Amino acid sequence: MDIVVLCDDLTGANATGVKLSKQGFKTATVIHGLPLPQSGYDALCLDIDSRYAPENQARNRVTAALKESTKNGRAAIYSKRIDSTLRGNIGSEMEAMLEFLGKETVAVVVSSFPDSGRTTIGGFLLVDNIPLQQTDVAQDPVRPLTTSKVEEIIQFQTELPTTTLGLDVVLGGREKLEQQINQAKQHSKIICIDAVTEEHIDLIAEVVKNIETPVLSVDPGPFTAAYASKKLNQAKRSHKYLITIGSVTTQTGMQIDYFTHKMNVKPIYVTPANLATFTDDWGKEVNRVVEEAEDKLQDTDILMITTYSPGQKMLDLSSLAAKENTTEDSLAKRITDGLGMISRRILENNRELFKGCYLSGGDVTASVGSITRAHGIELNDEIIPLAAFGSFIGGYLDGMPVVTKGGMIGDKKALHTCMSYLISSTINT
Repeated sequence: MDIVVLCDDLTGANATGVKLSKQGFKTATVIHGLPLPQSGYDALCLDIDSRYAPENQARNRVTAALKESTKNGRAAIYSKRIDSTLRGNIGSEMEAMLEFLGKETVAVVVSSFPDSGRTTIGGFLLVDNIPLQQTDVAQDPVRPLTTSKVEEIIQFQTELPTTTLGLDVVLGGREKLEQQINQAKQHSKIICIDAVTEEHIDLIAEVVKNIETPVLSVDPGPFTAAYASKKLNQAKRSHKYLITIGSVTTQTGMQIDYFTHKMNVKPIYVTPANLATFTDDWGKEVNRVVEEAEDKLQDTDILMITTYSPGQKMLDLSSLAAKENTTEDSLAKRITDGLGMISRRILENNRELFKGCYLSGGDVTASVGSITRAHGIELNDEIIPLAAFGSFIGGYLDGMPVVTKGGMIGDKKALHTCMSYLISSTINT
């Protein structure tokens, strides 16, 4: 078992589980009171149904769940899933987990969930930019909240030394954040860290994965998923995915930049001018890219092939067409056919490794389909508007899952969203 997450309710367990699944971990939620599966999963989210339980009972359930989860050995990562509005026995459950995991372990708390409007600034939790204590949640008749400070809410339930690292530390960059965390763990068992965006959470995860002290991740889901992905480096997943992008729009550039930084992927750049030709340069470029891809395949799970590179100038197809006595449309098709041939050779040569592919641009999708002799694409779902998920029908890639998206479609996160969907949909097949 790689990851064990203790959750105070079932919906929270599912929410964190889905995020882990999208990172490529085979994940299951276990309902409170039911036996744990002994094998077959990378991550288990254990519902201990403790949000409104008395404090002593919550602690006992934490300990019992941890003991049960370690019957076949300890997990690489432990997490405490907390409610995104800080309800429940947060402090006491963390304390119980830290006692079980050992005196060297520190808890890193990232209460933010930006996609759900939860952010932390100056130690305060905001819900859609409103301080937590001013929301309806604070009026909970069982356990009302009188403060918006994450550290204070935790300290209501535990005397463990706690500290907060503000947004200024996160904005100071990796080196400053690492320095502050290392200083904080010398005197604190619980370290709360501000975050406003997913990028902040990603940075925190990147830093925390490298600290030598054992870590208990504490959050509503995003931090644990990012931390687990970086810490374990997807070592369990040997499946490969191919991304082929023929669009050269600014929109595409933003999507590539976001994805490559988020997933630590290094693109293989195709030189468009070498494909916009009927000379031998076309075949040479195809061979060069395929060879580079084959070399990289051993060290990466995601191959990105793209004609978009930062700062490159648009091709003057008119001049190139005049030089070769052909049309601009013919040269444009040579580029997409080159990408199609590259994609086919990579996928066909390593068919048993690849679990799916992502194709950006209608012309690229058509070329890949034609060159692989596909009859069509069986459609299963819409990921975002104008981004479809399905599988090839017939040809060399029959049955292979594929995501197709228009080059101008989506915000900067679109590629990441589509690839997360593709990976989570195929990881267990």
